[in-house]
Amino acid sequence: MSESQITKLDCRALNCPMPIVKIAKAIRTLSDGDKIEVVATDPAFKADVEAWIRKTGQRLISFTEEGKEKTAIIEKIK
Repeated sequence: MSESQITKLDCRALNCPMPIVKIAKAIRTLSDGDKIEVVATDPAFKADVEAWIRKTGQRLISFTEEGKEKTAIIEKIK
């Protein structure tokens, strides 16, 4: 049995919808229970990632903001 993995995704300097496009593409390569850590600077990233989570049924583990950088940790559920 393997532990869940955390994949890091750098979406700094990308504007909507590219961070979400990259998350959607990356999450397809993960196994259930794996996590993805996404760093973005898009001002709309929080609203975008929350809407994407609601639509896809994945789990938002945490969301933090530090200056212009926003970090979301998402767990693949299905």
